[in-house]
Amino acid sequence: MTKSYLAKPGEINPDWILVDASGHVVGRLAVKLATILMGKHKPQYTPHVDVGDFIVVINAEKVRFGGRRMAHPTHPNFTSKMLSKQYDYYTGYPGGRKVVPAAEMLEKRPEDILRLAVRRMLPKNKLGRHMLKKLKVYKGNEHPHQSQVPTPRAL
Repeated sequence: MTKSYLAKPGEINPDWILVDASGHVVGRLAVKLATILMGKHKPQYTPHVDVGDFIVVINAEKVRFGGRRMAHPTHPNFTSKMLSKQYDYYTGYPGGRKVVPAAEMLEKRPEDILRLAVRRMLPKNKLGRHMLKKLKVYKGNEHPHQSQVPTPRAL
């Protein structure tokens, strides 16, 4: 009788992957990033061990939302979902609930859009929080991880 292989935390050698987010739809890109962070793309995937890779995402401000395209003077990829989708957060103070439309969030903090989408697709436990720390999202082409030599991958 053969035993199933279960990965152990010391056996895993994570890779560094570079992803260019320009032109990708937020949700569809987040699914692929969450799969890589969990390690489900590897044959040695084990649910209770973090076998995923590190991901460096660049050009986060160039992602787009799904939905019907609409004419807009400043946004070439303006869609109906940019009007309807809202991000809310709580400041910690009484009455401190803030609601931000997706178009404003894309201008001010585009890194958080991808990070939130991926976070909601990961496990809701300590392992999921550990996986999320391996996601590095940056606005623009520059990133401080050149020394890790991330391999570019088209998703």
